[in-house]
Amino acid sequence: MRILIAEDEKDLNQILTARLTAEHYSVDSCYDGQEALDYLASAEYDAAVLDIMMPAVDGLTVLRRMRQRNDRTPVILLTAKDSIEDRVKGLDAGANDYLVKPFAFEELLARIRVLLRRPEETPKTCYRIADLEVHLDTMQVTRGGKEIKLSGKEFALLRYMVQNEGIVLSRDRLEEHLWNFDYAGGSNVIDVYIRYLRKKIDEGHEPKLLHTVRGAGYVLKVEG
Repeated sequence: MRILIAEDEKDLNQILTARLTAEHYSVDSCYDGQEALDYLASAEYDAAVLDIMMPAVDGLTVLRRMRQRNDRTPVILLTAKDSIEDRVKGLDAGANDYLVKPFAFEELLARIRVLLRRPEETPKTCYRIADLEVHLDTMQVTRGGKEIKLSGKEFALLRYMVQNEGIVLSRDRLEEHLWNFDYAGGSNVIDVYIRYLRKKIDEGHEPKLLHTVRGAGYVLKVEG
């Protein structure tokens, strides 16, 4: 698997390149957006990690040019801690995912694994984990062939978790993806909705799919 890293912070660039190489990925790296465009034009990549704030050409412009020429390479954007607007623009421009600096390398690795196992040819509309099926186009959810009725917010939570199967999602990240910017947070609303969801999709079923990771958040996966 070949990955492009475009990051102008040289220390971070070198660390990411070394760590991904140690994980047996083939890695090319560069320090500005124009170099990234040159690399992308001359080779085929399985994924690209683009910093938004780069000299010459910024990461959002690189992404837009990729999508304009029908380059569907999966892209993870690296964003500054408080750049919510950049994250929204990036996702609208065609980014597959984003990470906020600073981040743990293990999380980047997990995000890359998710991108690499997504089919590129057509958008996925049905996700299956064990005997749970989630249909994004019809909002139908079944477990063991039996339909489960979810509220709009419960379905949004399940959809986001099933699309990130195996990744531990923090309460803050879930809040950010499920509520608009007017939501103040500071309550146990995520825990409440997780409890609702767990009762509906796990109660009376095996294996259990919705797990709590103490001090970190929640994950949807089949244990073992």
